[in-house]
Amino acid sequence: MDSNFKSYQEAAEILKALAHPVRLCIVKGLIEKPECNVSYMQECLNLPQSTVSQHLQKLRSMGILETERSGLEVKYHVADERIKQLIRILLEETNHE
Repeated sequence: MDSNFKSYQEAAEILKALAHPVRLCIVKGLIEKPECNVSYMQECLNLPQSTVSQHLQKLRSMGILETERSGLEVKYHVADERIKQLIRILLEETNHE
């Protein structure tokens, strides 16, 4: 057994943050179309802006997403290449079934 339990805890927290269909959809969407803003995501997901913002905040707090401000607009992108790889693996498998 590996004694570095902290790394397992961090990985589990990231997986918990991703374990919601809306958040998975947001991350996958940002992989396909980097640097979207909340309005674009809201239209794609057909959800209220407040709901999308709550999911984005959860993903940002876990370090999964980062933001870039351009004037009044805030654009989001996936912060970690490992997350991109994970999502591609998870969702490519389901697309081939």
